[in-house]
Amino acid sequence: MGKFAKWLGAGAGFTMGGPIGAIIGFAVGSFIDGVSMEDFTQEQQEYQRQAQQKQRGRATSGDFEISLLILASIVIKADGRVDQRELDYVRSYFVRMYGKERANHAFKLFNGIIKKQISTRQVCLQIRQHMTHSTRLQLLHFLFGIAKADGQVTGSEEQEIRKIAGYLYINERDYSSIKAMFYDASGNMYKILEITKNATNDEVKKAYRKMAKKYHPDKLQGLGEEHKKGGKEKFQQIQAAYDQIKKERGLS
Repeated sequence: MGKFAKWLGAGAGFTMGGPIGAIIGFAVGSFIDGVSMEDFTQEQQEYQRQAQQKQRGRATSGDFEISLLILASIVIKADGRVDQRELDYVRSYFVRMYGKERANHAFKLFNGIIKKQISTRQVCLQIRQHMTHSTRLQLLHFLFGIAKADGQVTGSEEQEIRKIAGYLYINERDYSSIKAMFYDASGNMYKILEITKNATNDEVKKAYRKMAKKYHPDKLQGLGEEHKKGGKEKFQQIQAAYDQIKKERGLS
């Protein structure tokens, strides 16, 4: 399997088994030239062997990467078509996060994944078992970015992302906050901070401190530096919302 095998096996942990492992196997065996199911099965067996020697459950950088690809394929197909702008967004995101070579391997796998019918519930339950709340929020932020890549988030895309959020145990307040980061509607800066326009100045400051702590990039430290960089985007949107409210209210 060469360099592709090295990429697939180097970082992945829990995603090599369960429903997600089956999706990867389908994509590898059916759509990647020069790669056999036997090769992939050997990779899965190696994962199972290593899992017995170390504590399982902690998501790796590779797990996050593969989970992104699978959930992205669900959202992209939500409106019944595959938009090139959304595909380009996925590729550019991976290039920015991981570099060109690693992104090329990821997109090779993605081209197979997107042709597979996927059970959103089964995939999300597996992700939920192994990923922290902060990591799941980062996944959601990425999915809204994909949906917005063609200029707008359609109703069917938003419905699919909401379904994913429910399966990932992301509550309505967190969901509405992240969603507001991708819409220009009046008052969205308050939604981002999970408060209303009627909040007092002290409540605004308190909400900002709470949200800044929740979305601090260090929350993703266990996934590697590349994902901390991705987390900075959410953090900056929290800061921008707070700055806008301060300017509107004349706060120092």
